[in-house]
Amino acid sequence: MTIQSKKLDRDSVAVSLSGRLDTLAAHKLEQKVKQVADGKTDIILDFKGLDYISSSGLHVLLQLYKTMSISKRKLVIKNMNEPVREIFEMTGFIGLIPSEE
Repeated sequence: MTIQSKKLDRDSVAVSLSGRLDTLAAHKLEQKVKQVADGKTDIILDFKGLDYISSSGLHVLLQLYKTMSISKRKLVIKNMNEPVREIFEMTGFIGLIPSEE
């Protein structure tokens, strides 16, 4: 999996994912988010290139969502493709983490 980040402004950062968010990549995403988020930054996850997400990937997203909610920051997912959307729908994540088309 490839992870790229870009600071959008002083309050938000975009993190683009491509490939498969599986067990190995989930740890990589967790580390990357810790590097780019400073405790005050909103995060936009761009799933345009994401082909697959495993339960480990969902776990990292859930932990990230909880952490950000506690500190009153926003986590938004955009550009979710159909296979990933189906996984989010089956697991109930579609209503949990806000997403944009």
